[in-house]
Amino acid sequence: MPTLGIAALLDAYFRRRFAAAGLVEASVELDGGATTVHCWRFPPPVTDADADADARPVLVLLHGFGPPATWQWRRQVGPLARRFRLIVPDLLFFGGSGTSAPGARSEAHQAEAVAKLVAAMVPGARRVCVAGTSYGGFVAYHVARLLGPAAVDRVVIASSDLLKADADDRALLRRGGADRVEDVMLPRSPERMRRLVRLAYHRPRRFTPGFVLRDLVQIRVAMEIATETILLQYLYNDKVEEKIELIKGITLGNKDQFQLTPLQQEVLVLWGEHDQIFPIEKAFEVTRKLGANARLEVVKNTGHLPQEEDPKRFNEALMNFLLPAPKSSL
Repeated sequence: MPTLGIAALLDAYFRRRFAAAGLVEASVELDGGATTVHCWRFPPPVTDADADADARPVLVLLHGFGPPATWQWRRQVGPLARRFRLIVPDLLFFGGSGTSAPGARSEAHQAEAVAKLVAAMVPGARRVCVAGTSYGGFVAYHVARLLGPAAVDRVVIASSDLLKADADDRALLRRGGADRVEDVMLPRSPERMRRLVRLAYHRPRRFTPGFVLRDLVQIRVAMEIATETILLQYLYNDKVEEKIELIKGITLGNKDQFQLTPLQQEVLVLWGEHDQIFPIEKAFEVTRKLGANARLEVVKNTGHLPQEEDPKRFNEALMNFLLPAPKSSL
């Protein structure tokens, strides 16, 4: 089977996992049609009574840089969809989302699109929870700050250095053996892809990223392939110039554009113990800076992608935080 055929097969399989979790695809036009956000969402209620009968809280999952949402959250949607009404968008210029609207290509701009999407899908005064990983954590922070506690209940920031500065970028470039951040995060060669895998995973599989290999086994596709090439051709060559603009548009670390301030909501900071993209010491700094409402949980024996390397522990941490046990009346 041709390489791109394998990639398309994997993509279809991951999409089926979302559908099996009860989610449906939607494309929502915003900004007078200039912006389109593609997402997977809980089935829209037929009547107001249906909406009122579903007591599950709404949870928005925001992915990191790289593949679209179906590749990054597929190990979460099954367990989480039983307890939450999920909204899982592709951020702008990932998957099926994009915009021709003028303006900054910052994480705050992404948050505005997410906020408009939530307003379109969750009418009224219902509050939502927001969880984001890596770049999606940047966006989740801005969503929480933009909408405030009246609209956003609890927030999960996973593997996301909200205090990222130029010195952190320089350290990442040394670890990644690159001259520019986009060369690390948007690999254009198999060697760059292998370097990114080694940075992202604590226990990377040789040549083949663990998350791809595991799912290949599950669907019984047993063949030796250069998976780096699949990802490069199928996932990393799409909207490259726009994604470079997103990297350059990140406001974190720019004191004239961004100041990290505590959130009013309860916040869980989740971090892989051996993260090489955003090292673990940054987790403690971010948690302190987010204030008294934030607490840190470290996922042992994982790297930058704890949701991939230990999905059971990651999912449990999310649910324990977002669905706290009811307080005793005694």
